[in-house]
Amino acid sequence: MAVKAVFFDVGETLINELRYWNELARRLGLEPHVLWSALGVTIARGEEHTDLWRHLGMEPPELLDVLLYDRSDLYPDALPCLEALHERGYFIGIAGNQTAALEEWARAQELPVDVVASSARWGVRKPQPEFFSRIVAECDCDALEIAYVGDRVDNDVLPAKAAGMIAVHVRRGPWGYLQDSAAADVRVDSLAELPEALGL
Repeated sequence: MAVKAVFFDVGETLINELRYWNELARRLGLEPHVLWSALGVTIARGEEHTDLWRHLGMEPPELLDVLLYDRSDLYPDALPCLEALHERGYFIGIAGNQTAALEEWARAQELPVDVVASSARWGVRKPQPEFFSRIVAECDCDALEIAYVGDRVDNDVLPAKAAGMIAVHVRRGPWGYLQDSAAADVRVDSLAELPEALGL
């Protein structure tokens, strides 16, 4: 069957999180490389990114509920890709492991998408199968007609594939470079490649 819907992860898929993490480190009084090192440990151990606070001996900071992305954090290829798919009539969604505040930020950007959702609102996080079931419920099509695009193999590619979706790996950000993407149905280095890679 042909693709009818394309859903995107947020961090390191649509959003370059470099400024966000560096700003978080600054507000916490940490050197950025300390935070990035802890994040690297979580990746190497196959842990969720929130485990980095345990490695730092800290509780998750309250800042996570108030620190937002900036529109300039969008990767340069993100908006053109969303616009191109929207203009071609595909159902476009954004759904990731995000706080309620970051979901509201994404809504406020008025991006050319049909739905914006988050793990906070749905009450379920990737890689749980229920997260991907919610994606199917959001659009009037079968799982095999949905492409899910993300930078993480463990949270995006493998569970999307298990749900029957077309699993797309975009190779950028820490996870994108450090995890083996061989299991992905489609692999791209840029969202500019996505429409052609999906045959859209």
